[in-house]
Amino acid sequence: QNQPVESGGGSVQAGESLKLTCVHPYTNRVAWFRQALGKEREAVASITTGDGTTRYAASAAGRFSISQDQRKRTVYLQMSDLKPDDSAMYYCAESSGRTYGGSWAADYEYGYWGKGIQVTVSS
Repeated sequence: QNQPVESGGGSVQAGESLKLTCVHPYTNRVAWFRQALGKEREAVASITTGDGTTRYAASAAGRFSISQDQRKRTVYLQMSDLKPDDSAMYYCAESSGRTYGGSWAADYEYGYWGKGIQVTVSS
């Protein structure tokens, strides 16, 4: 399968935690994006699978943690202290290996996308 596959979404209460899982097909940089209704898609976090370098959006820093199991080609997004504003469709994306001059948060840097998984946080 040549696209990432997400799992682990669901509905939680504010303050609770949730862990998303992404099984990705290649060994390039993997990122989580999210898109809430009526809003633009935004990057949440990324990990370079080769050396484990991680990046976080300001909205995720301190609450979310991205990690990986290289052997399983699996990337995790541990989300803690969730807030209603975190409600969105979360997408796992993997770089094609080519770069286009953008930052880790630029969606055009990723050539492979999962179908997305819903996260809903209630107050």
